[in-house]
Amino acid sequence: MKYNERIREIREDSALTQQKIADLLHIGQRTYADYESGKTRIPIDNLLILAKFYDVSMDYISGASNTKTEYPKQ
Repeated sequence: MKYNERIREIREDSALTQQKIADLLHIGQRTYADYESGKTRIPIDNLLILAKFYDVSMDYISGASNTKTEYPKQ
């Protein structure tokens, strides 16, 4: 699974709107929609914010793994 598909899947599973996640990332809803559609690449710092917010590993959110593991505790 590609990261843009994964971030959409996780958002929808959490019953959140694109606007809510855009607000979290301090970007416009249109920009976030472009991330989900694959039109624009999401910056790594925003992927980290999403991984931490959803409490999933970077491997999972990036699509490198299909195993849903928690975000590393510090």
